[in-house]
Amino acid sequence: MTDQPTDAESRRAVAPVICYPNHTLPKPDLALYASARATAQPTTRVTIPPREARAFHVGAGSFFRITCPDGPQVGDLNLFATRNLNERFFSGKTRALHGSHVSVGDRLWSCLPYLRPMATITADSLAWYGVDAFGGRVHDVIGTRCDPYTNHLLHGTEYHQTCHSNLTRALAAETGLPLAEAEAHVHDVMNVFMCTGFTRDTGQYFMKATPARAGDYIEFFAEIDLMGVLSACPGGDCGAEHSSDSALCHPLEVTIFAPQAGTLDGWYSPSYNRYSRRHAPE
Repeated sequence: MTDQPTDAESRRAVAPVICYPNHTLPKPDLALYASARATAQPTTRVTIPPREARAFHVGAGSFFRITCPDGPQVGDLNLFATRNLNERFFSGKTRALHGSHVSVGDRLWSCLPYLRPMATITADSLAWYGVDAFGGRVHDVIGTRCDPYTNHLLHGTEYHQTCHSNLTRALAAETGLPLAEAEAHVHDVMNVFMCTGFTRDTGQYFMKATPARAGDYIEFFAEIDLMGVLSACPGGDCGAEHSSDSALCHPLEVTIFAPQAGTLDGWYSPSYNRYSRRHAPE
């Protein structure tokens, strides 16, 4: 450590600037989405068993709801464009545009060079949680996902039910890809229901038990044709650990809702980012 300079406090006092002011982002028409959702009908329900993952498909203009049907449970969500695995959820840019945790009105953005909204959050039963005394919030886009490599690095043990492993197996099963190829497509996640933040003293990523209870949900509007892959984290509520066979785990449930004809008049699925259109495959 070096001695601090005489002007240290004035340097610290420099006001921050938001890196990506988002007031020019295209705004989702939440009123239109709510009107369409009011008469939308459930078409598909997928159950994700504890410590496993499953894939699901959502057409553009439909809704999908992720629910804790039986008790507190954290989920790790990957999203892909249905016909192009190279277009996937970009947690880093979503975080830069909306913040470290997301809720109603925020969007999940796809990676470069596509950079378009994949899904918009339209309902969240945990929106009341806000920020707790530790700086914890719900539904983060800062965690990477639990994985067997980091587990081995930290503990020297083999564990095969991590969310990375679960997502890889589910993606391989859905697409027919070999596991090694599927693994390359698994990406940083949205941590659904997870309560996280950074410690004030060391800036370390922390987790605490999710406030979700049986019946809690988060709901999305699919802006494009989507394939989702969702893992029910082996840490259960993530109150103690997240690569574990001892944590109490519950299933998650995904329900797809199709809107009635005519209820989304005026809405259209977003195209690729204008800059990237020259480069991205149609």
